[in-house]
Amino acid sequence: MRKFLLVALALSVSGMVMAQSDSTVKRSMLSSRGLPKGNDHFMVQVGYTQWAGAPDTLKMGGIPRSLNIYFMMAFPFRTNPHLSAAIGLGVGSDNIFFKNTEIGIRDNSATIAFRNVADTNHFKKYKLTTDYLEVPIELRWTARPDDDAHSFKVALGVKVGTMLNAKTKGKTLQNAAGTTINEYKEKEYSKRFFNSQRLVAQGRIGYGHFGLFASYQVSQVFKENLGPNVHPFTIGFTLSGL
Repeated sequence: MRKFLLVALALSVSGMVMAQSDSTVKRSMLSSRGLPKGNDHFMVQVGYTQWAGAPDTLKMGGIPRSLNIYFMMAFPFRTNPHLSAAIGLGVGSDNIFFKNTEIGIRDNSATIAFRNVADTNHFKKYKLTTDYLEVPIELRWTARPDDDAHSFKVALGVKVGTMLNAKTKGKTLQNAAGTTINEYKEKEYSKRFFNSQRLVAQGRIGYGHFGLFASYQVSQVFKENLGPNVHPFTIGFTLSGL
């Protein structure tokens, strides 16, 4: 896995160097900050997330969702101004909700446990959150490079990330009958069972500052043999600007 990530990074960085060395941006296309006009330098993505490969024993609930925030630099190609390569830095967060479930994120066990607690005390709302520092890399096509804010656009790329945090959060303790016992929140933190790096393939399409995106995590969420072999996939909306 580590070799795969290093190869992906090496290829991506080499692509950035080639794009930069073979690019030129006309003054009319530069903003007052010296950046290409309207070239999606700042992006916010909100999406609906599910786990591909999740076993039937995992009782998911609620609305699983993701939030990604990135700042990116784009490098137009001189040979084709409609094309550009972009690289950036940001954070991504996945929130997966569960029903009548307790996750042994801090257990001293061989594998992470997903326990069914429907017949005992449990939290009304319960989720697993994973946060990553990420480097998104894209190859972009824009129909109108001189007016990106009013243009149809397509982007394909990858995200290489390292885990910042993993936690479970429970809210409102109930008994088996669903009666509230205590109104409080409980959080537990541990990265022990999780892969510290992740690789995500993604694509987006849009017009102007608004668009749709889809992504699939190529790497597993959990370390080999320490948890279920699941791969998050997300579809959602993108807001871009600057």
